[in-house]
Amino acid sequence: MARLVFLGTPEAAVEPLRTLVRAGHDVGLVVSRPDRRRGRGSALTPSPVKAAAMELGLEVADSIDAVAGAGAELGVVVAYGRIVPASVLEDLPMVNLHFSLLPRWRGAAPVERAILEGDAETGVCLMAVEAGLDTGRIYAEASTVIGADETAEELRARLVSLGCRLLEDHLGEGLAGLPVPRDQVGTPSYAEKVLPGELELHWDQPALQIRRAVRLGRAWTTFRGRRLGIVSATEVPEATGFPEVHREGGTPPGSLHGTDVVAGGRSRLRLVTVHPEGRRPMDAAEWIRGVRPGPDAVLGR
Repeated sequence: MARLVFLGTPEAAVEPLRTLVRAGHDVGLVVSRPDRRRGRGSALTPSPVKAAAMELGLEVADSIDAVAGAGAELGVVVAYGRIVPASVLEDLPMVNLHFSLLPRWRGAAPVERAILEGDAETGVCLMAVEAGLDTGRIYAEASTVIGADETAEELRARLVSLGCRLLEDHLGEGLAGLPVPRDQVGTPSYAEKVLPGELELHWDQPALQIRRAVRLGRAWTTFRGRRLGIVSATEVPEATGFPEVHREGGTPPGSLHGTDVVAGGRSRLRLVTVHPEGRRPMDAAEWIRGVRPGPDAVLGR
């Protein structure tokens, strides 16, 4: 087994770290992002990867400069959150688990962008790390279909599982045991980080597009001037007699009809769970009963 350095930060990188340790690799150093405050006035909190590394009794650093003295033969990167400098790569080859089928969705938010764009499939690549953004050659990959109702959290968990299998299958002998890499083929696309403003729901869009944003887990709208998180919702097929929008004097998009919301055209969503500002997430029907919306109640105002 190889002596490794592991670079990672969020929860999605925890199981890959544990997988390498269980497989018998000598993880000499774990590099993660510095501790941060995760709530107003709260104490500094370690990243999920740092917390897991300390639990496993591994040495941890928050600066990539520590890699130079680790005596490793290979670095493994999983959602570290920073570009690895070329100077570091000159001293230590590294591989990366990236949660897309490259070159589609290079960058920070490949899972979220795949859902927002309605991709039918995605996957995981075990790839060489270069100084560029996810430009390295690919050692191995695994693909999977994206479920029509699958949330980003659910999809990411499945991709982590696939990625752990790639690590188990191909890193047994360290760098020497990796397959011959291949070039990325196709036109690159880039997965920019999803900003909060992108998750504000626009009810004049078709229900399918709104539902994709909801599946990311942080979608929101407003009601009576206050923020309302839409935790989960189901798309309702077009139905005869349901109010249409964009007609003279017609029903405005965002109109509430029980737990159904009018979206673009003749489409609609059924709210399942909502998160009112300053309260706990709750059943949408319970929220509706509490706010008692009138016949002219519209979300997004």
